[in-house]
Amino acid sequence: MHSVVSRSLKVFTTTLAAALLALSTPALAAAAQQGQCANRQAPPPPVDTSEKPAPGKQVPAPLPVPPVPVGGARMAECGLITPDGALNPPDGNTAASWLVQDLDTGAVIAAKDPHARQRPASLIKTLLALVVVTQLNPQQPIVATKEDAEQECTCVGLVAGGQYTVDQLLHGLLMHSGNDVAHTFATALGGVDSAVAKMNALAAKIGALDTRAATPSGLDGPGMSTSAYDLSLIFNYAMKQPEFAKVVATKNFEFPPAGGKPAIPIYNDNKLLGVYPGFLGGKTGFTDDARHTYVGAAQRKGKRLAVVMLRAEQKPTKVVDQAAKLLDYGFALEDDRAVPVGQISYQPPAPTTATSDDPSVLADGGTGHGGTSAAAPAAKEDPFGVTGWIITLVVFLIIVGGFVVGHQRKKAAG
Repeated sequence: MHSVVSRSLKVFTTTLAAALLALSTPALAAAAQQGQCANRQAPPPPVDTSEKPAPGKQVPAPLPVPPVPVGGARMAECGLITPDGALNPPDGNTAASWLVQDLDTGAVIAAKDPHARQRPASLIKTLLALVVVTQLNPQQPIVATKEDAEQECTCVGLVAGGQYTVDQLLHGLLMHSGNDVAHTFATALGGVDSAVAKMNALAAKIGALDTRAATPSGLDGPGMSTSAYDLSLIFNYAMKQPEFAKVVATKNFEFPPAGGKPAIPIYNDNKLLGVYPGFLGGKTGFTDDARHTYVGAAQRKGKRLAVVMLRAEQKPTKVVDQAAKLLDYGFALEDDRAVPVGQISYQPPAPTTATSDDPSVLADGGTGHGGTSAAAPAAKEDPFGVTGWIITLVVFLIIVGGFVVGHQRKKAAG
């Protein structure tokens, strides 16, 4: 009897261990993968005091990390993410995080640490511009205040008391990254706090869950956060807005005379415009903490691709040249019909009863799909969870084991 029971227990134990290993291995592997990702929750520590909170305030806690990666399972991977069998991208890329996407289908062609939390620098102005083009009339006049005109530059050179249209200011915001313009828009949107709240509401609405603006201009501030994936999503949506797409493709523009000062010519900071074949426009950024950031798009053979680069350096080659090589790489993968590694997925929350003047309502009626996007929603999380299924299996096997042992005991006793 003892021998029979021992054999039964041994079989039961072996079966239980194998089942638990089979169920838990994917979960453990995923946990290990997430654990080794640098900056999974927050950007690297700041190098200066730019993110020191105001007296009496605290640095906001890091944004929650979604349990299911937005954009597909591979978007949770660390390091280089390329299609199976594809060649690695060209050498010389210094970005800590980057992503290449198809602007029309939303397919992620290749990436590196796409959900790592980084700082956007002036790329956050693309989010501010989205709020502006979905809230304000292009011909609406705005008068710059003294505080607007005295912002920490880069600045366009707005004059206190000068009157400008939204369209003119948008050119200054996106072409020359004017911090004075960003503050002017913030004032028009109800003040800095209100503008930042509207930016964050829009980011959350379209599914940019790694993103929290701390300033309207991209100057570093407490809690500032984004990712290459999020900025790709924001840029994808922004390029569907005609006013935005027109401005980033403009090479030069002239601000009207104001306050006794002559007209101000401005030129697009994006040096690939007019140089890289089929270039559609983009945005540059830099702060000491964020380092160099970049977004740009180009069209070739009917395909429109965009690249986002975060925490890059200007050596050994300029960031714009690194971006050009990534675009070339993306077009080569498209020519080879490489299988996408992810998807730019808009994930707006459930529809609300907000009115059209609600700052979080999008121009496309709140769907967040931008009209023509083929983006697919990310996979839904199993609400029961891996742990729940493991516990259920353990209980089931214990019950079965009890029946087996009881049966063997009864048989041996008889």
